Amino acid sequence: MTSSLAQPLTLPNGTILENRLAKSAMTEGLADKLDRPTPELFKLYKTWSNGGTGLHITGNVLIDRRYLERAGNVVLEDDKDLALFQEWARQGTVGGNALWVQLNHPGRQCPKLVNKQPLSPSEVHLDLLGNFGKPRAMTEADIEEVIERFATSASLVKQAGFTGVQIHCAHGYLFSQFLSPKINQRTDQWGGSLENRARIIRRTIHSVREAVGPDFPIGVKLNSADFQKGGFSLDDCVTVAGWLGEDGIDLLEISGGTYEQLSLIGVEPTEVRESTRKREAYFIEYAERIKQSANVPIMVTGGFRSRDVMEQAIEKGEVDVIGLARPLCTQPDCSRLLIQQRIDAIDTYENKLVLGKGFWGNNSSSNLIKAINSFGQVGFYYWQIIQLSRGKQPEPELGTFRAFIRHMKNDFRLNMRRKFS
Repeated sequence: MTSSLAQPLTLPNGTILENRLAKSAMTEGLADKLDRPTPELFKLYKTWSNGGTGLHITGNVLIDRRYLERAGNVVLEDDKDLALFQEWARQGTVGGNALWVQLNHPGRQCPKLVNKQPLSPSEVHLDLLGNFGKPRAMTEADIEEVIERFATSASLVKQAGFTGVQIHCAHGYLFSQFLSPKINQRTDQWGGSLENRARIIRRTIHSVREAVGPDFPIGVKLNSADFQKGGFSLDDCVTVAGWLGEDGIDLLEISGGTYEQLSLIGVEPTEVRESTRKREAYFIEYAERIKQSANVPIMVTGGFRSRDVMEQAIEKGEVDVIGLARPLCTQPDCSRLLIQQRIDAIDTYENKLVLGKGFWGNNSSSNLIKAINSFGQVGFYYWQIIQLSRGKQPEPELGTFRAFIRHMKNDFRLNMRRKFS
């Protein structure tokens, strides 16, 4: 019997995805000191392209080199390095898959070493390990410039030969900041009501569609919730999803959390219902309401690890596309193996990457240890990406603390390289 994961999917604009598995965006940190794509990035995406995943979405590609999510981000704001992006598109589609570019602006989540005064809807500081400066509240001109930059970058994505674009509106980045009443404290047309807070996103979608035309797919990544008191809620998400469906997007990816609440990497914000735990996926409970409202195909990323759970989610119509991220770092061909029904589950290294009482005594719940656990897990997968980009095998034996130290050192090195370039 053929796996339901092998079914093609036709998007609203007529684009056909060859199967129901997608590589969700992961920040790679592989740009050169001038924020350009590199041979390492080409190698990484060629490896993933040959792994059988139907849709690949790149990590953060920034629309403004003044504001990065981290040093090592690729920037696409003009056509002077278009040939490098064309090579990336060519290498990343050798397996016949779709390859979309995720466009983003970090807003206040821009490290001090990149910019000491980032932009945000309001002057609400992200106080996290002293890594971020106090933001400047955006002017009307700033907002209009951001909208224009997204449209320009999307047009360049199409020119470079990529097959689609995704607008990042989740995980506490700029558009997510506009959606959050906790961060967006504006009283003009860009703040206050949910309609006003979503205005910048809707205007951006319209501008991007005008720039790329009707046949080029546009996706959006949206938080199901921020999981913060006074933040963006599930009810808000359902409403915004309906608006995005009206605006003509082709695929809505559901995720959740921010830097302050790391649901995006599987750190559970609240007690999780047992039914959700059994079904693995972090955000699938919200997908049904969101899907009904948006009336567009839904992709859910986070937690899927067993083939049976993935197949049931597709067969029941709970989701249309299964998003995978971390497993592709340690098992880049896992999609092919799942579709061919050669494996029943994929790698779950994150379950082994928590430093507990045996290592830290009785203080494993301290904020410091929680931070090391969270960023150590992130660092573990960053290192696997680096290994793949070098044409090497993954290194699953790397422990949490070593991964944390290696990640911190690598990020500092990237920041210093860029700062003095």
